[in-house]
Amino acid sequence: MLHAFTRNYNDLSTDAGFQFEYYCDCCGNGFKSTFVESATYGKRKSTERLGGISGALGGFFGGFGGNLGHAVERGASFVGERYENQSPQWRKEQEQAFDEAQEEVRSQFRKCPSCNKWVCIEDCWNEDEGLCVECAPREASYVAKARNAAMRRNIDEAAETATVWQGKIETRTTICPQCGKPAGTGKFCNECGAPLGTQRCPNCGAQVAQGLKFCGECGSPMQKSYKCSGCGFENPPGTKFCGQCGTKL
Repeated sequence: MLHAFTRNYNDLSTDAGFQFEYYCDCCGNGFKSTFVESATYGKRKSTERLGGISGALGGFFGGFGGNLGHAVERGASFVGERYENQSPQWRKEQEQAFDEAQEEVRSQFRKCPSCNKWVCIEDCWNEDEGLCVECAPREASYVAKARNAAMRRNIDEAAETATVWQGKIETRTTICPQCGKPAGTGKFCNECGAPLGTQRCPNCGAQVAQGLKFCGECGSPMQKSYKCSGCGFENPPGTKFCGQCGTKL
């Protein structure tokens, strides 16, 4: 029976030969053993080639040669069937190849006496402590890891209390003064195309949408005339007394 020195291994063997992969219990990295050709496979190939040659000779020379070739081909077929069914010879070869593969890659692994894991020497073995890095992390690596973990916590805590936006959350819907439907956010209504600009009320100075005939704040007509009745001077909207003669408008 085959026994691996680590539970993490993969059998890559085929009918042509034997090869195995062994993996680290910690990081999963591994090593592949040298491919060993199967002697049983080589013998089968030789027998098949001999059978093919004999068959050709049988066809050329007649009955005796043909009978001999047929017998050899049957023998080759029998060997092939035993090989595909993992014959005792193949199993013996596999066991020997497996033992050799273990010895080949064993030097790349160490067994941790604390957790009993087989780990690779290069990445997962703490030589100073004689333990795997999961049981005894390397000091420099662990300090760097802890320092970066603390840094991330500090950043997250600072982000929780940071004010990154101070605007007002509100929703505005512009109603078109022409058609009375939501007009969108452009300069013209999305429904009827009416201009969405504003004009100043001549009485109170409030901003009134274009197209409205009366101010929504004071009710004054938007087309009020500020022409002075005394001197005829054309005053700007919103003026209460004529700027030319002082007459009340």
